[in-house]
Amino acid sequence: MDVRMLGLENPLFSTLQQLVEIPEEMEKALSNAPSRAYVRDAKAMAATPADVKELPGKYVFEVDMPGVKSGDINVQVEENVLVISGERKREEDKEGKYLRMERRVGKFMRKFSLPENADAEKVAAVCKDGVLTVTVEKLPPPEPKKPKTIEVKIA
Repeated sequence: MDVRMLGLENPLFSTLQQLVEIPEEMEKALSNAPSRAYVRDAKAMAATPADVKELPGKYVFEVDMPGVKSGDINVQVEENVLVISGERKREEDKEGKYLRMERRVGKFMRKFSLPENADAEKVAAVCKDGVLTVTVEKLPPPEPKKPKTIEVKIA
């Protein structure tokens, strides 16, 4: 907006206008910066606690999910990476107002690289008492190679 349109041709207003108008290069740079929502989501993802255990026949991933419905949790295996994602939603409360809001809401995601011996076809997930437990079976160990016997021919 041009300050002359408002009848404000004072040099001070002109300088302020130039400061407020963002140069095109700066606008492009700012458009590539992460949004506040992205930064908030990244913090929420990093704050999703998890335990990983190795047992004799499987790997067990335990992730705290208090208040998250099982339908809001996605468990996938992509290229030998276990991906746990979803969204924690806050229910609308029309009767009162919040005095303090400390529980995290929003999207979450955790990624775990699976070991070479993990069987990506045998994955199970159960959510009970606010804890998601994902079990990934191990592949059986490879059979030891037997020596190949070569028949010797008499010439």
